[in-house]
Amino acid sequence: MSTLTGTGTLLHLAWRRDRVLIPVSLLALTALSVGSAQATIDLYPTDEAARNGLGSVLTNPSVVAMYGPVAATNRDALSVFKTVLMGAVFVGLLAYAVVRRHTRLEEEVGRLELVGAGVVGRRAPLTAAMTLAALAVVGASLLTTIGLIAVGLDATGSVAMGVAWMIAGLAMVGVTAVAAQLTTSARACAGIALSALAAMFVLRAIGDTARGSVAVISWVSPLGWASKVSAYGGNRFWVLGLAVALAVALVALAFSLLDRRDLGAGLVAARPGPARAKDGLGTPLVLVWHLARPAALGWLAAFVILGAVLGGLVGSVADMASDQSVVDMLKALGGSAGSITDIFLATELAFVAVAAAAAGISLALRLASEERAGRGEPVLATATSRNAWLGAHALPAFALPAALLLALGLVVALVSGGQDEAPGTVSMLAASASRLPAVAVLVAVALLASAALPIRAPAIGWGALAVAFALGEFGATVGLPDWLVKVSPFAHAPQLPGGNFSPTSAIVLCAVAALLTGLAFSAYRRRDAA
Repeated sequence: MSTLTGTGTLLHLAWRRDRVLIPVSLLALTALSVGSAQATIDLYPTDEAARNGLGSVLTNPSVVAMYGPVAATNRDALSVFKTVLMGAVFVGLLAYAVVRRHTRLEEEVGRLELVGAGVVGRRAPLTAAMTLAALAVVGASLLTTIGLIAVGLDATGSVAMGVAWMIAGLAMVGVTAVAAQLTTSARACAGIALSALAAMFVLRAIGDTARGSVAVISWVSPLGWASKVSAYGGNRFWVLGLAVALAVALVALAFSLLDRRDLGAGLVAARPGPARAKDGLGTPLVLVWHLARPAALGWLAAFVILGAVLGGLVGSVADMASDQSVVDMLKALGGSAGSITDIFLATELAFVAVAAAAAGISLALRLASEERAGRGEPVLATATSRNAWLGAHALPAFALPAALLLALGLVVALVSGGQDEAPGTVSMLAASASRLPAVAVLVAVALLASAALPIRAPAIGWGALAVAFALGEFGATVGLPDWLVKVSPFAHAPQLPGGNFSPTSAIVLCAVAALLTGLAFSAYRRRDAA
C-alpha cells in the first residue's frame, strides 16, 4: 500500500466539512479587494487624480509599516494599496485554519486514528489537508484576479495581485504543516503557526520602513515577498518561485517529521503539568479563562501595537484634508463626519471592530471544540451545570472584544496626545465602545452555534463574520441593495468619532445579542452532548 493511498477520498471528506467555510471566506476576500478598488476608482478615475490625492499620504512610514509600500503611483496600484498585504494575511490565515483543522486537530480528538485503521496511507491525511488548503489559496487568488479585472483594473497587475496573495497562502500551508508535526495539541500548533505569521509581518514592516542594508530584511519574510511582487507596478511574477520553493521545502520537512513520530505524538514533547491544580480551577469560569489566557494576551498585545501605530498616524492625517476626494474615500470606507482625523479614525475602527469580533468568536467557539474533543462531557459529569459551563465561555467571549477595543482606544488617545487634532481620551473610548453592540451580535451567533450545532459551529461562526464584514464594509460600495447591506451588524454601528450616535441602533443590536445568547442557553440545556 502506498503512503498516499486514500488521499482522494480524504480530500473529498475534508471538502465536505469545509464546503461552507471555504466558499464564504473566498467570497469575503474577493469582496474586500474588489470593494476597496471600486471605491478608489470611483473617486480617482485617472492616474493623475489618484497620484495627487493619495501619492504623498502613502509614503508615510507608519502607513508603509501597516499596509506595505505602494507599488506605483498609478490609479490601479493605489486602489489596492490597503488590500495587498491585508488580503495576503487573511489568505494565510485561511490556509492555516484548513491545514490545522484536518491534521493536528483531527489527530488530537482521535478521528485520525480511526481513519488510519482503514486502507489509508501514512501521508494521505496530511497530503489531503495541504491540497485542500492550496486549492483554497489558489481559488482566492483567481477570484480576486477576476474581480479586479471586472472592475476595470489592468489584467497583468490583477494577476500579480493574485500572485501576491498566493505567496502568503502557500507559505502558511507549509508552515502549518510543519507546526502540526512538532506539537501534540491543536492549540500549540496554532501558537507556532500564528507566531510565524506575526514574525513575517514584523520582519516585513521593519524591512519596508528601513533604509540601507537593513531593508533587505523584508526579503526574509513571505509577506515581504508578497509586497515585492509590486502588483500594478513591476509585476514581478518570479517572486512566486520563492514561495513555491519554500512551500516544497516545508512540505518535505513535514513529511520527514511525520515519518519520524508516532500517531498522536509530536516532535516537541508536551511539558508535564503541575502535580496539583491551582486554587480556583475547580470553578468553570476560572478554568475557561486559564485555557483562554494565552490567546487573549496575544490579542491584547496586537491591539496595543495597532493602537500605537494608529495614534502615531494622527499627526500626519491632516495632510489628507487638502484633497476632498481622499476625505470622500475615507467616508465610503467607514468614516462619517467631523474633522479629517475623526473620519480617519472612524474608518480604521470599522476594520478594527472586525478583528475584535474575531477574537470574541474564537473564544465562543471553544465551547464547541471542547465538546468535540470529549473534554466537555467530563466537566458536565461533575456538579457543574450546563448553564454554568456555557456561561463560563460566554463571559470571556463578550468581555475580550470589549477589553481589546477599549485598550486600543486608550492607546490611540495616549500616543496621539499633543498632536494636531488629536482625539480626546473620552472621545476615543466612546468611539471604541460604540462598536461593541455590533460585535456582540456576531459573538452571540457563534455562541448559539456552539450551543446548538457544535459540529457546524466553526463554519457558522466564521462564515457569519465573513458575510457581515463583506456586506457592512463594502456592500454599499459595490452597489448592493440597502436592505441586504443592513443585514450586517456593522452597518448599524455609529461612525464615531465625528458621527452621530443612535441609541436606537445600539439598543436593538444589544437586544438581538441578548436574544441569541438566551437561545444559546435554551438550546444547550435541551440537547444531548455531541
